[in-house]
Amino acid sequence: MALASTANVDQTVQLQSVNRSQGEEGITAVPLATTRRAGLVDQVIEQLREAVTKGEWPIGQRIPTEPELATQLGVGRNTVREAVRALAHSGLLEVRQGDGTYVRATSEVSGAVRRLCGSELREVLEVRRTLEVEGARLAASSRTDEEVAKLFALLDQRDIEQSEGRWDDFARTDAEFHFTVVHSGHNTLLTELYRGLTEVVTASVAATSNKHPDNAQEIEHRGLAKAIADRDPDRAAVEAVGFLNELLAGIAE
Repeated sequence: MALASTANVDQTVQLQSVNRSQGEEGITAVPLATTRRAGLVDQVIEQLREAVTKGEWPIGQRIPTEPELATQLGVGRNTVREAVRALAHSGLLEVRQGDGTYVRATSEVSGAVRRLCGSELREVLEVRRTLEVEGARLAASSRTDEEVAKLFALLDQRDIEQSEGRWDDFARTDAEFHFTVVHSGHNTLLTELYRGLTEVVTASVAATSNKHPDNAQEIEHRGLAKAIADRDPDRAAVEAVGFLNELLAGIAE
């Protein structure tokens, strides 16, 4: 990953002594390193965040070591350490003692969702139901012909992966289908909220399809895509809530 050097910024800036009048003692130099350093850490945070969100470092990958990042960025190791600590706190990175730092999520929203949901599949499905039902309703009112074509293309791809038992690929394609439904509603805030949930959605699809492949085969989304294509918001909402209720009922058994 090419990270822009910030070496010229990583310096201690001092307020020089100034004689206010002839014979007056100069003002004592005041170090502004703390303020300047805070700005530098923010710059490093932004560069590392960009590498994660753009997929240069995919989820699960170990990022370069602290010395390597310091060299690439032209900053001190303490600056890198503070930036990594901040991104770990926000959920994007995970520091594993003795093993390095790994990418955990692609956005702060996703990181927060992962921390909050943990491994509780029921909670993930309940949140999905809340967002996806309204997303489907909006999509039926606002979708474009290109978006409808993409929905059906994703379902065709999903069917192939399902028939071949490629459950990880199936989970990713299924999650992309649901994101495309929400995105087709053209509500920016709802789309961004759901984007933060995408990684958790993929994990939830993988969990349900791997544990209950028969259930995955029974869940059909073409009714949802057809309702959106027909511009029928009420039917789209019913289709969206139906399969999520089935999944929730399945994990309760």
